[in-house]
Amino acid sequence: MKRSLEQRLKDGPVICGEGYLFELERRGYLQAGSFVPEVALDNPEALKQTYRDYMNAGSDVVLAFTYNAHREKMRIIGKEQLLEPLNRQAIRLAKEVAKEHPHEEALVAGNISNTNLFDPTDEHAKQTVRQIFREMVGWCKEEGVDFVNGETFYYFEEAQIALEEIAKQQLPAVITLGLMGENKLRDGYKVEEACHLLQQNGALVVGMNCFRGPQTMQPYIEKIRATTAGYVAALPVPYRTSEAHPTFFNLPDIGCACHLPTETTFPTSLDPLYCNRYELAQWAKEAFNIGVNYFGLCCGASPSMLREVAETVGRKTINSKYSPNMEKHFLFGTDKTLKKHNVAYRVKA
Repeated sequence: MKRSLEQRLKDGPVICGEGYLFELERRGYLQAGSFVPEVALDNPEALKQTYRDYMNAGSDVVLAFTYNAHREKMRIIGKEQLLEPLNRQAIRLAKEVAKEHPHEEALVAGNISNTNLFDPTDEHAKQTVRQIFREMVGWCKEEGVDFVNGETFYYFEEAQIALEEIAKQQLPAVITLGLMGENKLRDGYKVEEACHLLQQNGALVVGMNCFRGPQTMQPYIEKIRATTAGYVAALPVPYRTSEAHPTFFNLPDIGCACHLPTETTFPTSLDPLYCNRYELAQWAKEAFNIGVNYFGLCCGASPSMLREVAETVGRKTINSKYSPNMEKHFLFGTDKTLKKHNVAYRVKA
């Protein structure tokens, strides 16, 4: 029997692989800028392989790639007729991959997210957002997901609407918030206050994802953990954000020697600004020690980064057999059969 999300959380930390958006753009199957996951229809095998790579790296969850696959985004690119087929296909592919797990079938999560349409002063916009969530969660229910992940909300009220629509379908909800540079949500809520309310209103897991790297997300995760009795999620982006630049939207690259086609390094010039896997491991250890329950990495994360996080919190992954081991390296190894003249040369290499 496949354990539910709640059962797994009771047994220990749960890993959720995210970051498909940047990863599939990097692999050549998604357009930066519009960031619409048409890959589910255009290149389903590429999407399945991405799902598989994150699952093998330690993810307990195959998250259906429907981030930005909502009616407003599809309207902007002129492809509303693909809305329902795209959503259903992304979930079905996730279910296929989840069944491949050799030890225990992975959970399948539906995915809804910030619409970029929400306006707290506009009742019509609120109702449009509710309808967007209602139809997407309805497809999740019909396709048989295990829970719904509502993510990257920078308005508390939009997150609350998402939670209400998930609850109507009687599905467990993971709700995570994206905190921009003001250090509060756009409708004035502190992130810890919003998470406390969302948990009180029925979310199984609450926390933060995206926008912020480990350094600038962790202080707020600590506040959420201190004020929230239930399960807490943390899924930062793997970039070196700082107090001066708390999100990856305006992260500078002072060493860049070329003209960038965009005003900032986001989204296509962030490469030199990555955290290395050991920085991510250090963060995961800190988060685990304060009681975070639901771990992952968001936009920019690779499977090897996720594996490092999973192993740090005590998990052995399908692909842990490929984790770094320098013992046999010709310059830096310790194996006694290595050529001594090569090993001696490493100080000059």
